[in-house]
Amino acid sequence: MTRPRDHLWRPYTQMKNAAPPLEAVRTHGTRIVLADGRELVDGIASWWTAAHGYNHPHIRAAVAAQLEAMPHVMFGGLTHAPAEGLAARLAALLPGDLDHVFFSDSGSVAVEVALKMAVQLWLNRGVAGRTRILAFRGGYHGDTLGAMSVCDPQEGMHRRFGAYLPTQVFCDLPTDAERIAALDSCLARHRETLAAVIVEPLVQGAGGMRMHPPAVLAAVARLAQAHGLPLIADEIFTGFGRTGTLFACEQAGIVPDILCLSKALTGGTMALAATVATGAVFSEFLSDDPAAALMHGPTFMANPLACAAAQASLDLFETEPRLAQSRAIGRRLDAGLAPLRGRPGLADVRVLGAIGAVQWTDVPDLAEVKRRLVERGVWVRPFGDIVYLTPALTIDEPDLDRLIEAVVTVVCDVTRT
Repeated sequence: MTRPRDHLWRPYTQMKNAAPPLEAVRTHGTRIVLADGRELVDGIASWWTAAHGYNHPHIRAAVAAQLEAMPHVMFGGLTHAPAEGLAARLAALLPGDLDHVFFSDSGSVAVEVALKMAVQLWLNRGVAGRTRILAFRGGYHGDTLGAMSVCDPQEGMHRRFGAYLPTQVFCDLPTDAERIAALDSCLARHRETLAAVIVEPLVQGAGGMRMHPPAVLAAVARLAQAHGLPLIADEIFTGFGRTGTLFACEQAGIVPDILCLSKALTGGTMALAATVATGAVFSEFLSDDPAAALMHGPTFMANPLACAAAQASLDLFETEPRLAQSRAIGRRLDAGLAPLRGRPGLADVRVLGAIGAVQWTDVPDLAEVKRRLVERGVWVRPFGDIVYLTPALTIDEPDLDRLIEAVVTVVCDVTRT
């Protein structure tokens, strides 16, 4: 007998032998309620989106009010207050003169728009051949074509598509003097074909929660500027408090030329993304030639419901202590995961802001790890060689301790020697 769920093709899942998914019927706070009545503490905030937890009444009220007035209208030739207000608020919050906002509907598309901006900037200047992007090994920027092309080409989940993807230039993050020199040399060698540099500030998220200090990000920005290349900062994961500051770029004191946002932009309520450019980048598209315009326009661009949710989310960052909460989570993660440091079978335990990651040397059966975590009442999805925690910034101490205890216990169980 065919069940309704048999018609679904699930993400990142081998459908032939995947375990049946758990059915969620309700959410509240930092909990996911299953159809069988169990409640799971969500340790990853629905792929890092639910910064304020689930069902926050302020965001719900904003979306409900907007739904009554206008759920959607095309953005070509029209405008509306939710989008205008959100763009102005983002411009005021972002560092430097990042003040021209292009809305889309997913993080991958935000990256696509950024890459397109960078390439077209050179075309608008009348410079041919600047079509490649310098990206960093270990990085991840999305699942669409251009975004895939700037993900790690060897270890990333899109490596099988190498022959299909545009050819980009890859370097190691400049974590020491030797690598700084190597990046400088690489930029010089490929300068005439490069359109931009793209980086995930402070944390390479889906590439394995690989963390680097602000000085590394500052070195990337300095070298991009020295070689006359726009810098794209992919803050889709790190934006909105995840690293302890509102935006990760703040910690290095840099202003990228283009910055990508999504994930927690709406507090995990609606799909929305933004690609934000400086005035200097924006000015490259101002011309009497219609072909110099940025030729991109998602159907649901600047969806009013999503913009209303995002404005409500920003209200909460202004009125509630989210950044302090993020830093407090980091301190508790650091202390709670400390017993795993130096344990045989583990390569690393690392924490930054409200992010904690445990890395294995020998990867166990991840399906079994997931099963054991659910048995302990938590929702955590290990991938690759890590298990990680990125809870809502509003999580209370008992739920956070439950997450930490579950991870420590299960990791110890599956890595016994």
